[in-house]
Amino acid sequence: MSVKEEIIALAQQYLIPTYNRQMVVFERGQGCWLWDTEGKRYLDFVSGLGVNSLGYSYPSVVKAIQEQAELLLHVSNLFYIAQQARLAKMIVQHSFRGKMFFSNSGAEANEAAIKLARLYARKERGIERGEIITAYRSFHGRTMATLSATGQEKVQKGFEPLLAGFTYVPFNDLAAVMDALSDSTIAVMIEPIQGEGGVHVAEAEYLTGLRELCSQRGILLILDEVQTGLGRTGRLFCHQHAGIEPDIVTMAKALGSGVPIGAILARDEVARSFVPGSHASTFGGNPLSCAAGIATVSAILQDGVLENCRQAGEYLRQRLLDLQQRYPLLIRQVRGKGLLLGVELDRDGGPIVRLCLEDGLIINCTMGNVLRFLPPLIISQKELEAGLDILDKVFSQVASQG
Repeated sequence: MSVKEEIIALAQQYLIPTYNRQMVVFERGQGCWLWDTEGKRYLDFVSGLGVNSLGYSYPSVVKAIQEQAELLLHVSNLFYIAQQARLAKMIVQHSFRGKMFFSNSGAEANEAAIKLARLYARKERGIERGEIITAYRSFHGRTMATLSATGQEKVQKGFEPLLAGFTYVPFNDLAAVMDALSDSTIAVMIEPIQGEGGVHVAEAEYLTGLRELCSQRGILLILDEVQTGLGRTGRLFCHQHAGIEPDIVTMAKALGSGVPIGAILARDEVARSFVPGSHASTFGGNPLSCAAGIATVSAILQDGVLENCRQAGEYLRQRLLDLQQRYPLLIRQVRGKGLLLGVELDRDGGPIVRLCLEDGLIINCTMGNVLRFLPPLIISQKELEAGLDILDKVFSQVASQG
């Protein structure tokens, strides 16, 4: 039995099957590439679902993790943690004035944002049962609160009764948000780009309109930047393209380059509603995860990563548009920003994902027919061309079959 066969057999015997896994076992990674246990090399256009934005084994991140592991992995949040304080300062200084809370994942970050919004509304506005407006096709996580906030029935099915207090409206429709407002509305929670929802981009006018509306009505604007934050769109946060500041922004995925960490940043006025005992996380913001976060954010800000993301993203978008011209019956639309791009197909994208994998290219499909591209922000034009050549080959094969 090969190593691959052994691992797959063990997983099938001992793991709950909550994932549709590809029959591959990866052993190591370097830059934008992964190698499986059989020595086959793969070009990663997914970055571990947006986590490995600096690729694999980024030197300064590896060094920071190694050094911190030798010193102190974990200490309770009942004490001050140097790495946590320094990471918070770094993020705040490059975004907007406020305070941070650290958790372990994007879902936990969004959960914290929801709790903070409700507590703030109760303390500041006297609203006991506040409503939060979210969007159809949104995805905010898989805890009961974030699942309830998610505007997708397929994700919620079987977990009813859902948590009350969420109203869904069409995305990019400011009038729909205005119509949904009530005396109980305490916040609007939106992704600047709906990644899991099919890579739908919020228009700048929509975001600025939401900011103005929320300010006028005294309600909070929460931006879920779990997937779009930390450089994915060419700015540290996607909302910076629109020139606005939210009341709360959530982040995770790329923050620790693979070490689990999530966080929220909230304006001072809002953050003060959290006091000792109102929220906590045992592992949140421990020394190891924050050391990884400091190294990651430093690299994004100082190593030319954002500029490379903008240039590589534009090159990839143009090449995908070229493919749309070549395969007009197969590709309906190309959309996205930076290195978060989607290709909407006229059919199920699953077979294309599998064919690309066979040829050594890792891509992802969401909403059934949208290929989602999330390559590392450090990717070179040569590597993009290598991946696009495989994609072109697969498109040609699929198109010829009708």
